[in-house]
Order: sequence, then C-alpha cells, then structure tokens
Amino acid sequence: MSPPGQDLRYFATARHDVLAHVAGAPARVLEIGCGQGSTLAVLKQRGGATFAVGVELDADAAAVARPLFDTLYVSTVEAAPFEEVIAPGSLDAVFCLDVLEHLVDPWAVVKRVSPLLAPGGRLYISLPNVRNWKFLARLFFLGDFRYRDSGILDRTHLRFFTRETAGQLAEAGGLKLVDSVDARTYRPYEVRRLLNFVSLGFTREWIAKQWIVIAERR
Repeated sequence: MSPPGQDLRYFATARHDVLAHVAGAPARVLEIGCGQGSTLAVLKQRGGATFAVGVELDADAAAVARPLFDTLYVSTVEAAPFEEVIAPGSLDAVFCLDVLEHLVDPWAVVKRVSPLLAPGGRLYISLPNVRNWKFLARLFFLGDFRYRDSGILDRTHLRFFTRETAGQLAEAGGLKLVDSVDARTYRPYEVRRLLNFVSLGFTREWIAKQWIVIAERR
C-alpha cells in the first residue's frame, strides 16, 4: 500500500526530464524504485529495455509495473537479490530516481550496483537540492526545518545532498562523473534562466530544486 499522504502521481509519472539525458535506447536496465514502470515504458517505446529488472517497495505500484519487467522485486533495495539475474558488467543503465535520499546508506547501494554496469554503461540518479534558495531562506529567516509530505523536507528523506555531494555519491562505486544538471528546463525568457545566464551559471546551485547526476563505467 502507498504511504499515507503519498501522491499517487509519484509512482505513475514518467521521468522525461531524466530520459532527455539518456543517449539512445539502453537495452539492459535496472531500475531501483520503478514505481508503476512509466519511465521504463517510455524506454521500451524507444526500442530499449529489452531486458529489465526492477525494484519497488510499494506493492500496489509494483503490481502495475510487473508486466513491463523481466524480473521485479517487491522489496527494499537492500533486500532485493537482483544479482541473481544480473551478471556483473552486463547492464547498459541503472536508474535510481528519487530513491537514494530515502535510504540509510545510499553509498552502499551505489557501490553495489556500479559493478553491474558494462563499460560505457551509465548510472542515472536524481536527488533534491538541499541548497535551494527557498529552503535556505525559510531555514535562515524563519528557522523552518519542518518535515512535509513532499519536497526537499519530505518526511521520508533521510539524506540530503548538494550538487557536489550528489556527484560524489554517484562516483562512490568507482564510476566517472559525466554530468550533474538542473532537472528543470527553463523557458527562454524565464527569470531563473536569465539569472543563470548573467551569472555564468553561478546561481544554478541555489535555483535548482533537483539534480540529475550521470556517472559512467569507463
């Protein structure tokens, strides 16, 4: 069952923002926290994900996703024995989208999945940005560190990351950092885009609400 107060769109929304940074159509995929499989469905439409393994804790979401996956574990990532169906060095992509911040030891998970990637295979992570200016302003001026049902202070978040530490997390398993980008695409004349432009990208550390981090096995 879904956690109380959890927006069901969390499980059903395809991550087009992340897929925009995925080159081609990776054939062999592991998705940690796959929800209802919406992101994988888009990969399949591209002709990819011909072999897919998923892990999802929420049983209702997993039931929807199951037909899309060759193997799906309804489990915590720590308890899921996905190595029994995935050989080392065999994957093209691993997705950990909005999941690692919920774990006690996300670094251990990254170290575990990294050796499963083939040379050139990529790890895709998305994480909220604790350095976001709205969060910092509420903390500094109002002393507000109250947990909520969603956002940076989602009450299920156990770990918090900046752009730099998110990149370090992605490299924890020996992968090479490729990029870390703002998850949001801004319209040409949007104020936040203009601020990034005139500051030569300096303000993006505070404007971004979420980072997409990509690391590759070389």
